[in-house]
Amino acid sequence: MRTERGFHRLVNFSDAVVAIAITLLVLPLVDSASGIGNTDVHVFLRENWHQIFAFALSFLVIANFWWAQHQMLERVRSYNAGLVWAMFLWLFAIVMLPFPTELLGSTRKTDTTTHAIYVGTILLAAVAGLVQQWIIVRWPELQDGAHRGEATVDSAAIVTGLLAIALVMTLLPRVGLWGLLILVLERPLQRLARRRRVRQAG
Repeated sequence: MRTERGFHRLVNFSDAVVAIAITLLVLPLVDSASGIGNTDVHVFLRENWHQIFAFALSFLVIANFWWAQHQMLERVRSYNAGLVWAMFLWLFAIVMLPFPTELLGSTRKTDTTTHAIYVGTILLAAVAGLVQQWIIVRWPELQDGAHRGEATVDSAAIVTGLLAIALVMTLLPRVGLWGLLILVLERPLQRLARRRRVRQAG
């Protein structure tokens, strides 16, 4: 029997895992700072800008994924096995992200493999988020009565598609993480998707 209490436990577990993962991101910086000794802070910042950039980028990535899932689950009151396993896949990608973040922060040269692992991990989280959203849409009984029928896969599908393109771009010479800039198209594409839904509904 799937109860509302069980659903809240699932959400709380997910939140706790995300909180741990986002905290782990800063540990390499803390470790580096512990050996600063007599080095000037501005020198330390200059020498460790790769780590600082990787931390800030991954913090932003995880924060955005958490916020998207939070908004998605606001309309949900129950769960099924598919949603649980999709959430675990999503959490796997979130927990994995500190690893490519450390690779990204530790390397001082353009490394296509590192960039591909990093963007690929983000893409995995996006795919898992898309699967969660599809399950919620596919099984309306999981949705809260006040919001039933409102959920769509448009936003998750757009993000996933853009990240897939970003991964391909990452593999191109001299592109690297610049491929992630394609995500600036997310909002315009979401607006277009909403307009299309309005026209279809009318």
